[in-house]
Amino acid sequence: MLDIKQIRENPQLIQERLNSRSGTYDIQPILQLDKQQRELEANRSQLQARSNEIGKSVGQKMKSGVNPQDPEIQSLRDEGNAIKAQLSELEPREKELKAEIEQLILALPNLPSDSTPVGKGEEENLEVRRWGDEYLPQNPNILPHWEIGEKLGILNFERAVKVAQSRFVNLIGAGAALERALINFMLKTQTAAGYVEVSPPLLVNTDSLTGTGQLPKFAEESFKCADDELWLIPTAEVPVTNLYRGEILAAEDLPIYHCAYTPCFRREAGSYGRDMRGLIRLHQFNKVELVKVVHPSTSFDELEKLVGNAEAILQALKLPYRVINLCTGDLGFGATKTYDLEVWLPSSGKYREISSCSNCFDFQARRADIRFKEAGKKGTQFVHTLNGSGLAVGRTMAAILENYQQTDGTILIPEVLQPFLGREVL
Repeated sequence: MLDIKQIRENPQLIQERLNSRSGTYDIQPILQLDKQQRELEANRSQLQARSNEIGKSVGQKMKSGVNPQDPEIQSLRDEGNAIKAQLSELEPREKELKAEIEQLILALPNLPSDSTPVGKGEEENLEVRRWGDEYLPQNPNILPHWEIGEKLGILNFERAVKVAQSRFVNLIGAGAALERALINFMLKTQTAAGYVEVSPPLLVNTDSLTGTGQLPKFAEESFKCADDELWLIPTAEVPVTNLYRGEILAAEDLPIYHCAYTPCFRREAGSYGRDMRGLIRLHQFNKVELVKVVHPSTSFDELEKLVGNAEAILQALKLPYRVINLCTGDLGFGATKTYDLEVWLPSSGKYREISSCSNCFDFQARRADIRFKEAGKKGTQFVHTLNGSGLAVGRTMAAILENYQQTDGTILIPEVLQPFLGREVL
């Protein structure tokens, strides 16, 4: 969440940066409520000070032998009682105002960084680099991954509809084995790069989703248990980041690197009609997530390293891709800067997102109250958090089924996956 002090002291700058995003955001209601709350707080402080002064004065007079029934003491007591009545009304109202302000701030997205290009939407994203042109497939008749997967008997969507509904898939035989091989390869690569693996809960509480920014804004995107205050995770970013919610870490413990394989669950609200076939946009999908908790001074350098960790998977698999710097209008809610990795899908002749790597600055840390303390220094600071896919497993499988598709309908297995899968060809 944004800092109320920053909003109060730099309202024009905050509004301008929010205006560069997609959507409409107005900080004036926050400023008005904040002014009321601070005026009320000042009034309450004055009344509390006067109440303390009266109590002290009454005590001194009685100690000096003045009769408790003396009119002066009685007058002071009457004034004190009147102040207490006022305070009993002001304190709840002040709490209400603070709660209203917090709810309004929770609905505001993060501020784009200075190095995030300004733009209205994805058409204004900036391409940073491409990799792997030499690996672009030469087969002119590549089938979409869902067609070749069904021909090979490794993907089945029809029976998934029977078991659940649309936007689910059954992985059969070598399909299930290929996904498991990809997960193992990704985890082995990322742990070798210094990430500590976590296997977190797949159900999280409301505080966890609020801490990483999915609530309250994206409630409709999430699956909620009807009888419990628990939600299915949309990404491992949620439980892994919230491992440290409400904690004060030691500066020497930073940076913290975690990776986690989990199934992920999303309603994909508003996406009906898009990517209805295949593995690109499912309600349930597997992903290996990378999460970093770092010192504020290093977070942008850590973002570049995070992108490199995700790229390492694509390069090892020899899958052509490009890196995109998202513009302000396409930036995710909690991100201050994001790079998307887009893998080449030859059947559609397009690059498609396979990883989104974001620096959230102190946005999530404020919401989840994750701080750190440096030895010998007073006070605490908010950490910076980062996250990225390393990678989305289903989309990686789709890219392999298309980029490694041969003219005879077989699929070559990337060399680095062969030890995990135990075969060279599907």
